[in-house]
Amino acid sequence: MENMYVFFSRLIGTLAVILLISAFIGSTQLLKKLIEARKTWKFVLIVGLAGGLFGIYGNISGFDLNSAVISVRDIGPMMSGLMGGPVSGLLAGAIAGFQRLSMGGITAQACVVATCIIGLICGIISVSVPDILKRSGWVLLIGAVMESLHLGIVLLMVTPFSTAWGIVRQIAIPFVTVNAAGIALMTVIMHFFDNQRQLTLERERMKSELEVANVIQNSLLPALSDRYPGRPELKVSASMEAAKTVGGDFYDVFFIDDDQIVFLIGDVSGKGVPAALFMACSKVILQNCVRITPDLAEGVALANDVLCRGNDAEMFVTVWAGVLNIRNGELIYVSAGHNPPVLVRDGVPEFMKAKSGFVLGGMENMAYSETGLRLKDGDKIFLYTDGVTEAVTKDNESFGNDRLLECLKDCAEESPGKTIEKVKSSLNGFVRDNEQFDDITMLCFEWHRQA
Repeated sequence: MENMYVFFSRLIGTLAVILLISAFIGSTQLLKKLIEARKTWKFVLIVGLAGGLFGIYGNISGFDLNSAVISVRDIGPMMSGLMGGPVSGLLAGAIAGFQRLSMGGITAQACVVATCIIGLICGIISVSVPDILKRSGWVLLIGAVMESLHLGIVLLMVTPFSTAWGIVRQIAIPFVTVNAAGIALMTVIMHFFDNQRQLTLERERMKSELEVANVIQNSLLPALSDRYPGRPELKVSASMEAAKTVGGDFYDVFFIDDDQIVFLIGDVSGKGVPAALFMACSKVILQNCVRITPDLAEGVALANDVLCRGNDAEMFVTVWAGVLNIRNGELIYVSAGHNPPVLVRDGVPEFMKAKSGFVLGGMENMAYSETGLRLKDGDKIFLYTDGVTEAVTKDNESFGNDRLLECLKDCAEESPGKTIEKVKSSLNGFVRDNEQFDDITMLCFEWHRQA
């Protein structure tokens, strides 16, 4: 019994080194390149040589028992066969076996035959069951059967039989157990790193697709500049920063006739890809409904009904929509559960009052009411999503409405573009290095009367 513990410890020590080397290879680009080269003659050759080297290390690190070298050499040919097929397995078995033959001993010839046969059989199994490496339990069983076969060949070829039986009787349990467990652990290690490689590729693919989605999403937003809206009465600027690569916030600016321009801002429930898809639908539907309906409230109600149909995901969007007559400064607006905008007049910011309706996409046949406001020369309106006021520090303190008003007061004389930049700067200074958890969108416009 004491000898058995010694055999276990020696075999496990060698196995640990082999598994460590396997883990290192698996964690590098070598395994990836090998897998990509699968079924080519280079793959077969490299896998066979690698298995042979593992077998040689097993021989060298083995221990002597009555002129027999006890080792874990068979793990290399087994792995080569299961991974690369019969040729790889036979090549690894021949390399490990003939190196074992050079060491001499009463079991040398039997080990050559056994190692080659084991590599060949494992290769045949891999052809019959291509995904065998993914079945660790079966690999453990195969390893146990192969090592039992090895011991059987020793009993058949080594003379006298009493000597062969004495060796086999002492080593059978640790020899079969360690080698079988070793080949199973190697397959687990390889499968793990192969899965990690696949996951990495999938993450890279998803990242690339999200980056494209981000470009597409930003292209849906109007490009505001001196050329657009292109009216001397208006100065307009906007910004959208998604919490993830893509988000659910949006804004829109478009003309419904020569003198009337629409301002929209919305915030879809949720984040990421689902919110981005619903955002795109909401923006297009709102624009079409507002264009074809003379009354703004009716247009918003129509958009709500359209969004409710087939809304199996049960998503919704808060919206603020306003129509400005550029010539006389008359503003009509509707709120569907959205944050109240801020009117900056004569250097004093204050929230615009309005009766807010239900969110869009939540329930059909909802009614919305309009609110009217006549802008004065130099009035500025700041629209935003709740990502602004609900931005928090690491201590969970919100930016809040009061800080927003104070910030807008400090930049009351600034242009819309500068106003948005100063709000951003104030937000960043407030939250510092805390992670952004919600989309942050702002739209600001300033109206000037023309003579």
